[in-house]
Parts: sequence; C-alpha cells; structure tokens
Amino acid sequence: MRTVRFWPWLAAIFSGVLLTLCFSPFDQDWLCWVALTPLSAAVWFGGGASIKRAALLGYVTGLVFFWGVFSWLTTVTAVGWFFLAFYLALFPAAWAAFLGAVRPGAGDFTRSLPNLLLATLGASAWVALEWLRGLGAISFGWDGLGVALHRSLSLIQIAEFTGVGGVSFLVAFTNLIALLTVLRLYREVQLGRFRAHLDFSFNMLLIAGVFGFGASKFLAPADQTAFPLRVAAVQADIPQTEKFDPEFNKMICERYAALTECALASRPQLLLWPESATPGSMFGSQELFDFVRGFAQRGDINFLLGTLDFDKANNDYNIAALFTNHGETLQTYRKMHLVPFGEYIPWRHAFPPFEWIIGKLVPSDFTPGTQHTILQMKDPQIKVGALVCFEDTLGDLTRRFVKGEGDQGGAQLLVNVTNDGWFLRSQGSAQHLANAVFRAVENRRPLLRAANTGVTAFIDPLGRITHSFKINGGPFGKGFLAGTVTIPAQNAPQTFYTRQGERFSQACAVLTLGALGSLALRRRNPFQSVS
Repeated sequence: MRTVRFWPWLAAIFSGVLLTLCFSPFDQDWLCWVALTPLSAAVWFGGGASIKRAALLGYVTGLVFFWGVFSWLTTVTAVGWFFLAFYLALFPAAWAAFLGAVRPGAGDFTRSLPNLLLATLGASAWVALEWLRGLGAISFGWDGLGVALHRSLSLIQIAEFTGVGGVSFLVAFTNLIALLTVLRLYREVQLGRFRAHLDFSFNMLLIAGVFGFGASKFLAPADQTAFPLRVAAVQADIPQTEKFDPEFNKMICERYAALTECALASRPQLLLWPESATPGSMFGSQELFDFVRGFAQRGDINFLLGTLDFDKANNDYNIAALFTNHGETLQTYRKMHLVPFGEYIPWRHAFPPFEWIIGKLVPSDFTPGTQHTILQMKDPQIKVGALVCFEDTLGDLTRRFVKGEGDQGGAQLLVNVTNDGWFLRSQGSAQHLANAVFRAVENRRPLLRAANTGVTAFIDPLGRITHSFKINGGPFGKGFLAGTVTIPAQNAPQTFYTRQGERFSQACAVLTLGALGSLALRRRNPFQSVS
C-alpha cells in the first residue's frame, strides 16, 4: 500500500532520471520520446486534482533532472550547482501544473480530437517554458528536450523554421500521445468498443513528415556558389588554475607559439585561438600585443582569437578580436550575453546572498557589449559572426549575426571561441557542443568552435560535425585541428528562423496563455464540448 501511495513521486523521480540519461555522458537520446510520460501519468492519475500537487511533482522531476544533467557545474561551484536547480526546477513545475489544469475527465481518452488538442497544448506549454528558461538575468537555456536529438540529423532540420523549440515540441507531443494511446486502449478494452486511433496515426505521420523533410535536405544538390576555406584552430589546454596566474604567463605564450607554428604548416586562411587565450588582456602590454599580432603578420592570414579588453571608464569586456591585412587591421566584438555567476553576479548589491555564495569566484563584473558586430575577413572576403563562450547556445542572439543590422550584411560564417576548461574533463563540453549544433541548422551557416579544451570542432549547415579534435581518443588535451569548410556566398538565402527568430516558441506561449485564459473563464474542462 505504501508503494501505491508514493508511486506518483517515484514516477516524477523516474522522469527526472530518464531526462538526465538523454544527455551526455549517457547520450541515450531515444529515451526522450518517453521521458515525460511517468510525470504526466503521475499528474493525471496520482491521486487528487490539486494543481499544487501537480506542481510539486513537476518540481521533483526538475530537481532530479537539473542536478543530474548539470552535475558538471560542481567543478566550478558545488553550492551554485545545488541552488541553481531550485530555480530551474520551477519550469518543469509550471509545466506539470499546466497539465493538472487541463486534466482530462476520467471517461475521456477514447476520442482522437480531444487527445490531439491535449497533446498540442501540453507540448506548446513545454516549448514556451523552455523559451522562457533562456530569458532573463538568470537565463540558462541549455539542454532543451529537442537538444537530446542533436545526432538525429534528419529530425532536427525543421529548426531552420522553428528553432530547437520545434524539435522539443515534436518530442513532448509524442510523449503525451504515447500516454494517451495507452490510456485509450485500456479504456476501449473496458468498454469493448474500438475506434480508429487517428491521434496516434497523426503523430506517426508528423514524425515521418519531419524525418522526410530532413532527409530531403541531405539529398539536395550542393550549393554551387559556396567556396572552401582552410581553417586551423589551436587548443592549448591551459588549466584554469594557471590561466590567470602571472607565474605561468611565459609558459602559456610558449605553448601557443609552439602549437600555432604546427597549425600554420597546414597553410590556413583563418587561424583561431580560443576564448581568453592570452594571459590577461593582449592590450595590457606592448610586448604581449606584438607577440599576438606577430602571427597575423606571417602572411595572408585572418587571425581570430578571444581576449580581454577595457575602456577608459574601467569597464572590462570579454571580446573576440580579428587581425587582417598582415596584422595592420584589428576588429573587435564585445560579448553581449554574459554568463550569470561566471562573468557577473545578478543583483550583486540588491540581493547579497548571491555575493556570499559566489563572490570569491566572481570578484567583479564584466560589462556586456551592445552591438552584434560583424567581423570582416580579407582574402577571402567573408563576414563572420563571432560568438564568445556560451553565446553559441543562444538561438536568438546567434541568428541576429546572420540576419545583420541596417546596411550591414549578415554573417556567412559563425565562429565560437570558448573556454570550457572551467569544467575540467566533464560532460559539460559535450553538452555545449550538442547545443551549438542547432545554431548551424537554424541559420544554415557553418559554425567553427575553438575551445581551450574540449570540444574544438567544425559543424556544417546541416548540423554534421565534419571535423573534431581528438587526442588519446578524447577531446581533451593540447594540439590543433585543421580542415577545410564550405562557406556560403554573401547572398545566400536566410532561413525563416534567421529572419523571424523565436516565432514558433512565442506562438506556443500565446496558445498556452489562451488555454489558461479559457480555463479561467469557463472554469471547466475545455474538452467537454469537443467531439
């Protein structure tokens, strides 16, 4: 009897475990198709019709999931990892509360249209909440449900219209239809009356249609206007304990010099160093600046790296810098989206507990940039959107580089310079790469990643990882990655997502709010009158 009483809570925990297993280091992405069904069953049939109880079940799922999937944050701050989950779990809690609010009647499930409507509303609410999770001062939109399918390339091509939210919708919709189909079969056996399961059939056709669309992208003829670009990315593997210690400055420069000499042997047209590659700001001394610029003066090389910058007002910036014209021209982009609790502390002075928990790791705040600056390469002429650190996990920010602003043409190439060395040799690097795959698909632009350690890689516009740095069988260590990537022409068409952004997720949010408004007005099951 005790097990029966507690099964809803066990089901909520089970959903959290299944969601965790979908992502690195487990990568059991097939589980995403059923990961939400235990929680959904617990909300609908776990005893009582309380919205509060439903929210608590969702909160349990969220805690288990976020503690599990983001366990790599303990390499930076165990306290921050622990408390972050309490915030992030509010989003699964809100989703479960929504499911509780639209709870179908006990005699339902035997009609296709109400089931389709219920699944649509549930999937829309999930997508809307994932979108909201990526907004605000404590935004952390990593590992949405659709990201689990980053290796299922044919299923993620719809992201050029919907963003990753469209893939999340498909997965959440399938979870709910799976549960409703089981409930419908059970009810039909009880009644001894069976009907065509048009809801299940529609779901299968939807998956097949998405897969077919994606497969057609791989069968399409190659773009004849695209052209090759030779790239070399240096991965220096500098430990965080040494990166900003003046005692190791000489060692860092010597390592970059040695690795870059090897990388230059591949005759790259674009040379990449990762985020914060230089020991401190390269503008901090003439000697360091000349050391860096010296590589750009070696020939017709475009040299892009991450470093730090400051201005006369003592504002510090995390930047990407591009040397061209034999080192004579320097362009910079100031990172716009700072990492909360990594590069700044939200409400540092207004909410002292954050300062107490994380203040030693972030003694001062960086200043965010304000412009989506496009960097212009020479020989060949290529417009580059530089993404620093976690910015390649942000769909709306990334697509603005490709769209361009005003008279400024959009980026043909996306480059991410990052430093995942904070997370040691954990699954954080693999999860970062999985999220980045969608930026290439959403915008149909290649994405190059240069990491301090794990994972330096090149991703094509279809989301294929065409080149990936490996040493001793893994992505961690020092070396360089060289290869040729294909760059679209400047007049290459822009995707719907590039032009319009998160319209799909926003439409899901509107639909969710509409359903809640309908419930508030009618105060009864919204499916009673649907046949």
